[in-house]
Amino acid sequence: MSDFLKQVQELIDIGDVQISEHGYDELAEDELTARELLAGAKNSIIIEEYSEYSKGPCVLTLQQDRSERPVHVVWGIPKGNSKPVVLVTACRPDPERWDESFLRRR
Repeated sequence: MSDFLKQVQELIDIGDVQISEHGYDELAEDELTARELLAGAKNSIIIEEYSEYSKGPCVLTLQQDRSERPVHVVWGIPKGNSKPVVLVTACRPDPERWDESFLRRR
């Protein structure tokens, strides 16, 4: 596990979390709840990490929803800060664009 993902999970554990406006929109669109994604973060798998992203470091993860269906979630920490963790966006991966594991793009 990366140090950054560990930091994300620790912030989630202590409740130091924000959800972006875009994140809320995407959750609603895919009928996901913040609660299930926060709970699933502890078992997330890193797909890609963006340590040099202009708005701050972030990570794309594969998680599962409450029905154990795959969900891609982007978690980030604002540039120049050590907290909070932000749920930037989340969506159900498109099987046409991802391999069967949902870890690699086609």
